[in-house]
Amino acid sequence: MNPKHLSGLAALILLAALPFSARAVDVEPWRKPENAIVIDAYELNEIDWSEMLSDKRIAGFISKASDGLPESYSCKGEHSGDTVAHCKTMWRKYAVSRELYETRRLLARSKGLLWGAYHLARPGNPVDQANHFLDYANPQDDEMMVLDIEGIDPDTYMSLADAQVFAGHIKTRTGRYPVLYTNHSTARYIAAHRDEYRILSRLPLWYARYKPGIEGAFPMGNWDNYALWQFSAGVNCSKRRCPYRVKGALNDIDVNVAPMSKAALGKAWAFGGLVPEKPFEPVDEMLTASIPTGGALQATVEAAASIGAEAQTTGAVTLASGTTASFPVTVTAEVRAGLAAKGAATAALGQRVVDVTPLNYQDF
Repeated sequence: MNPKHLSGLAALILLAALPFSARAVDVEPWRKPENAIVIDAYELNEIDWSEMLSDKRIAGFISKASDGLPESYSCKGEHSGDTVAHCKTMWRKYAVSRELYETRRLLARSKGLLWGAYHLARPGNPVDQANHFLDYANPQDDEMMVLDIEGIDPDTYMSLADAQVFAGHIKTRTGRYPVLYTNHSTARYIAAHRDEYRILSRLPLWYARYKPGIEGAFPMGNWDNYALWQFSAGVNCSKRRCPYRVKGALNDIDVNVAPMSKAALGKAWAFGGLVPEKPFEPVDEMLTASIPTGGALQATVEAAASIGAEAQTTGAVTLASGTTASFPVTVTAEVRAGLAAKGAATAALGQRVVDVTPLNYQDF
């Protein structure tokens, strides 16, 4: 393993070991002059580099690289309703954006900035997208690679299962993992399902949330801290008020803070390893369950009951994962007078979403 990768992983472990009050929960950490600032941008952000670089707190620059699958060279076949002329226009835009990416990288690195690139993940083959990203960004060993997951709707964004494949393919080709960029709700979902997303939940987290503080957000699954926090963007930066003004850029530029100095960030930069995996908590034997949808699932219960009486028994539902969830059922039996009877009942389940969770699970 490259010693640079080891230093980045060591920095993450050190952050995890710090007292919680000393880490990422500070309100407005960008106001602390010792904390490094990182800019990220896409091709339409306007930047006056001389002005921007006059801010000596800026330690790094992360640029958008690839977006989903590569554009078609030939413009043959289906174009999702686009005309061939529009397809050719998009290809020219794509070619120009690649040239802009290379120009920005050359300029940023010549000025001593740390460099990174991100892939905006879309639905579609994750291996092809990973190859597209590596071909586009051509990341060097000391440059950060980022997988950008904007949400958990697989019709709009790359699915989390595919995101794991993407991350694994990046590791196979480069020897290191990407950083994960995502918002609070998506990070929380991944953390809550870290048994399913064993790799995704351990990627260093580039955290997007536009609030002054993030008390209560961490620890979150395996994440005790963020690698970067994107705290300012067009959604919370206007001409009148902005968390952080970037010289030489408009209000729509994205700004990030690191929970460390420029020197420390330089040692950790590029990351490439996984954060430590925490032990899984034992699952309670008793489960709470909401069982769905239009009679698609049914549970069968049996009980003995005498005339006019109700019997308490237990039904069971076996989930796709193989987990069996039990629930109490009341069965009323109609039998002839003077005779004992053994009756059976089939319970049709209610109109709710399937959700089986341990009782000690807490939403945060």
